[in-house]
Amino acid sequence: MNVRDSDLTARRMRAAGFADAPDEDVADVVIVNSCSVREKAEDKALGKLGLLCAARRSGRRPGLVVGLTGCMANRLAENVFGLVPGLSFSVGPRSGDRIPELVDRCLAGESGLWCPDPEGATAHRAAARSENAAARCAVGDPVSRPPCSYVTILYGCNQRCSYCIVPHVRGSEESRNPRDILAEVREEVRRGARDVCLLGQSVMRYGRAGGFSWPEDIPSPMGFTEPLPRLLEFLAREEPGLTRIRFTSGHPLGVTPELVRAMREIPQVCPHLHLPMQSGSDRILRAMRRGYDRGRYMAAVRALREGVPDIAITTDVIVGYPGETDEDFELTRSAMEEAGFDNAFVFKYSPRPGTASAQLPDDVADEEKRRRDAVLLADQDARGQRINERWVGRVVEVLVEGPSLRNAERWSGRTGQNKIVVFEPPAGVAAGTSVRVKVELARPQTLYGTVVEPQELQPAE
Repeated sequence: MNVRDSDLTARRMRAAGFADAPDEDVADVVIVNSCSVREKAEDKALGKLGLLCAARRSGRRPGLVVGLTGCMANRLAENVFGLVPGLSFSVGPRSGDRIPELVDRCLAGESGLWCPDPEGATAHRAAARSENAAARCAVGDPVSRPPCSYVTILYGCNQRCSYCIVPHVRGSEESRNPRDILAEVREEVRRGARDVCLLGQSVMRYGRAGGFSWPEDIPSPMGFTEPLPRLLEFLAREEPGLTRIRFTSGHPLGVTPELVRAMREIPQVCPHLHLPMQSGSDRILRAMRRGYDRGRYMAAVRALREGVPDIAITTDVIVGYPGETDEDFELTRSAMEEAGFDNAFVFKYSPRPGTASAQLPDDVADEEKRRRDAVLLADQDARGQRINERWVGRVVEVLVEGPSLRNAERWSGRTGQNKIVVFEPPAGVAAGTSVRVKVELARPQTLYGTVVEPQELQPAE
């Protein structure tokens, strides 16, 4: 989501006449897009801002404009100027359209400018207008685009999980109009995207809150009645240049029979879902206010695996939540094995100010949190290796992204299951094209193979 917000900020700046700097050390303006989900993320943002502002105050870079945006700007509000002396401006994530104006004012000599987000639905309507305008800013944009892109479809969150600060800094849910979403998707495709990921903090709640009603003049030939399946069908039908559609982040209560059917029957919808579990202990799940128990989560996993061939399911897990015992932790280990996750992102619990869990004793020692984190990651490496070995010998379709990060002589891309595939690039290959790769080697998070010639192509089993 922050990648998407950073991209929108860059578009707004270019539309206002600014150009990308080759390096932050020679930039006239540096804007830090922050995250408040974990304390470590805020610490890193504050550290970066402090270094930049110190260079400005010392006289080494007296004209440098240093700005802050993102969730931390909302959480800290005007207090951030005391924490970061010399900060030029701070702006909430839903007021990003104000950034070029604030930069101009700072270049003219002002400083310490604070622009909070408007409240409630007004904020979401303003954000929707801003995103639509930012998408239009892309016309004539010379910056090359990757084949994968992001489009926000749902602002805010109503879930109110006990540990999560997002509802406090992003507000309540509001869904975007499907035609506005389509217009933005079309713009992303025009700029080179072939794989678009639809974003929402709890994306399966698209169209279920905020007074949303599906437009009566947009039919569903496939007979869908739920907003998210209807949106998936609408985008796939109306934008022929869109070859892959994803959506994140999911919630097990959103795994309905209709959504499973949409994932199975709409060819462009990828067989991959990120479905945060957070814990395998019913006691901890209740404390987290997740709204489901282990049984309900596993039922969602079974429905997806039975309904969507070769689906890959990934997850998020928190270790060290207040009161988590060894028994609770072992339940999480067994749940991860039962679910058979293709990949997992494991986070050590971090209390966030203003959340319900912040009132509880943070009673799991840091050393124990690190141990549990390491155990789950080792489990996942072994599990991922077993799962990925099933792909060896098969031919997969890969959307090419470009040179591999570790070896520029090899290229990489992703399958519909969002698995990274590394291969030797054939002549004429380019980012955004599709190649068929025969998988020859598997690692826990990566597949390696060889591009096959058309006469050698065989469908995957």
